[in-house]
Amino acid sequence: MSAVIGMASYMARRAAQKERVRILYRRALKDTLNWAVHRHLFYQDASELRERFEANKHVEDLDTIDRLIGDAEAAYEKMRHPDPYIVPWAPGGSKFTRNPEPPSGIEIAYDYGKEDNE
Repeated sequence: MSAVIGMASYMARRAAQKERVRILYRRALKDTLNWAVHRHLFYQDASELRERFEANKHVEDLDTIDRLIGDAEAAYEKMRHPDPYIVPWAPGGSKFTRNPEPPSGIEIAYDYGKEDNE
């Protein structure tokens, strides 16, 4: 019974580690776009990033994996772009809430000047 619990604990920890690595890779890859001026530079940087992640793919020790993830997250936070690109219509973008909704109580008439002849 304890072997089953131990295996379930191991699998849960591995799943959490895989998720942390996936999230870290996606964030780092998206941040690479902020640093690359041209697409051909991005492809080269993305390839190097992938190689850095693949270099530790063979590690099996859970504590070593946690240490590697922590080191990689710290390195990512240190190297993040200070002024990342934000899609204009996303929160923080230049067009976000440029045309805010009208205040409540104000109605928009869609009859375009048509009058009721009743």
